[in-house]
Amino acid sequence: MVATLGTSGLYQGDTQRFLDKEVLPVAQRHLVVRQFAQKIRIPERMGLTYTGTRYNRFVLPYGPLNEGVPPLGQAPSISQISGVATQWGDRANITDITEMTPFHDVLSQCSKLFQLQVPETYERNTFNQLIAGTQVNFVNQRGSRAALLAGDLLDPYTVNRTVANLKTLGAYMMNGPTETDVRKDIEEGPRKATANPRTHEHYVCVAHPIPLNDFANNSTVQLAWSYSDIDKLYINEVGQWRGLHFCESNMVPYWVGNANDASSLTYTPADTGGNLVTATYVVQVTGSDPQNQYEQQIFQVSGSQVVTGGTGINGSISVTLPTSPANYTYSVYISSGAGSQPQNLGVSASGPTTGPYAGQAVQLAAGSTAVITGIGVMQAPPAAPATGVTVYGSYVFGEHYFACLELERIQWFRLFNADKSDVLNQLRVIGWKGWDGAVILNQLFGARIESSASGTGAFG
Repeated sequence: MVATLGTSGLYQGDTQRFLDKEVLPVAQRHLVVRQFAQKIRIPERMGLTYTGTRYNRFVLPYGPLNEGVPPLGQAPSISQISGVATQWGDRANITDITEMTPFHDVLSQCSKLFQLQVPETYERNTFNQLIAGTQVNFVNQRGSRAALLAGDLLDPYTVNRTVANLKTLGAYMMNGPTETDVRKDIEEGPRKATANPRTHEHYVCVAHPIPLNDFANNSTVQLAWSYSDIDKLYINEVGQWRGLHFCESNMVPYWVGNANDASSLTYTPADTGGNLVTATYVVQVTGSDPQNQYEQQIFQVSGSQVVTGGTGINGSISVTLPTSPANYTYSVYISSGAGSQPQNLGVSASGPTTGPYAGQAVQLAAGSTAVITGIGVMQAPPAAPATGVTVYGSYVFGEHYFACLELERIQWFRLFNADKSDVLNQLRVIGWKGWDGAVILNQLFGARIESSASGTGAFG
C-alpha cells in the first residue's frame, strides 16, 4: 500500500520566503520639457507674481522722407504677461513600528520616491501651462479637437505647416540669431549657416511616443529616411525633420472622448436643496488619471438641465458619475446658466474639505453621486474629442516661448523627534515643499499640433 503524499500546502507555516534585498524599480517617466524653459527666480519680498514686459516693435516706414519734412514719429507701446509661483509639497507619515519591522528601509524608500515625485510634479505643472497655448494646428486642417477623426495621425504636412507658421511669425529658433545678432547683421553681414547638426538652428517638438510612432510610420517619412538615414528606420527614432528636433516624453497629456449617455452618466435636476437659481444649465464631467492627475477622460457636454425652483427657492443637480475607469477621480463642471459651455466647477459637499479646492466638485469617486448645489470657481474643462477618439498634443516651440518660475529652492524635511503632538515619538514624517510656476512668454513663439493616434498605449 502506497502512503499518501504530503502536499506543499500542508507546510506553508514551515516555509520561508525569499525577499530580494533590492527593491524593484517603478515605471520610468521621460522628463524633457523643462530643459527648454527660461529659468526665472523671483527674489524674496517681491511677491509671487512675475510680470514680463515687452516693447512692441515699431511699424516700418511706409515711404521715404520728403526733403526738409520730419516724419510724424511713433510712440513706443508695451505688452505684458504675468505668471504666478505656487507652493507645492507632499509628505509621508510613518509609525515607529512601520520603521522598525519591514525588511526594507521604509524611510529610505520614501526618500527615493519623493526624489522621483518632485521633478515629475514640476514637469506635469509645466505641461498644464503649455496646454494654454493659443496657437493650434489640427491634423488634416480639422477645425477643432472635436472634429478630429480616428485616422487623423501626426503627419509631415502638418509638421511642416507648423514650422513654416512659426518662421513666418518670427519665432526664435534654438541656436538661431538673437536680436543682438540681427542688429550686427546690418554692419557685419548675415551669419553663415553651419552644417553641424548639434548647433544648427532648429525648433523643438516635445511629443508623446504614440503619435511620434505614427509619424515614423508615415510613408513619406520612411521614403525620405530610406534614402538619407536608414538607421532611423532600424531604431525607430524620429530625430530631426525639416528644421524640427523631436523629443519623446510619456508625460505629455492626452484626452479621450467619452459618450454622455445614461450608461455612463445620469443627471437629476432638483428644485430644492441648493443655491442654483431658476435657469437652464449644462454639465460636463472629466476623469483624472490616478498617477499624473491629468484630466484625461473627457465626457461630452450634457443636454439642458432645467432647474425651476419657485419664488425664493433655489435648486441643485445630482450627477451620478461613471463607474469606469474605477481608479480615476472625477470633476463636475457647470455653466453659469443659459451658457452652452461650462466655465466653472460645480460646488459640492462631496468634494475636498480642505485645500484650494475645498467645496468644489473635484476628486470625486467613480460611481458616486455628487449633488451640485452652486456655481464654483471659474475653471474651464478641457475640450472633448469626439466620442471614442484619443487626441494627443505635440508641442512645437523655439527660444523664449515659456519660462519656469521659482521663488525658493526645494526644501526637504525629516521629522523624527517627539513633540507636544507626538509625546511618545510614535510618528515619523518625511516630506518636501517648493515653489513652482510656469508662464508662456510669447504665444507667437510656439504652437500645439493636435492629432489622433493609431494606438492607445495598451497591449492587447
